Amino acid sequence: MRRLTLVCVAFGFFGAACGGLALAAVGTPSLHVSQKGRAFQPNALIVPRGANVEIVNDDGDLLHHVYIDSPDFTFDSGDLKPGSRTQVVFDVGGTFAVLCGIHPKMKLTVRVDAR
Repeated sequence: MRRLTLVCVAFGFFGAACGGLALAAVGTPSLHVSQKGRAFQPNALIVPRGANVEIVNDDGDLLHHVYIDSPDFTFDSGDLKPGSRTQVVFDVGGTFAVLCGIHPKMKLTVRVDAR
């Protein structure tokens, strides 16, 4: 029984190591941000350049509108109905304010590492 446990543990570590390599090979990460309660959750991110951020309107009855307006990077999702989602690829380094065009107090800060 002890030998079986050691074999299972060894394969568990091997499997985890292979999974980590596969994830690293896939490329840039995809992150999830929720719009709920008239707020971005989380409200701040640090991501590598090329990261894909998915923003989902999780407010049951509120319309949202995601936009970024900076000299280096712009984005406009248009109106997002409840349950809908949009994706932003941050391919430029810098710090960006992601805002809601409908709810002016909603703000997500994204810092994109230029490396």
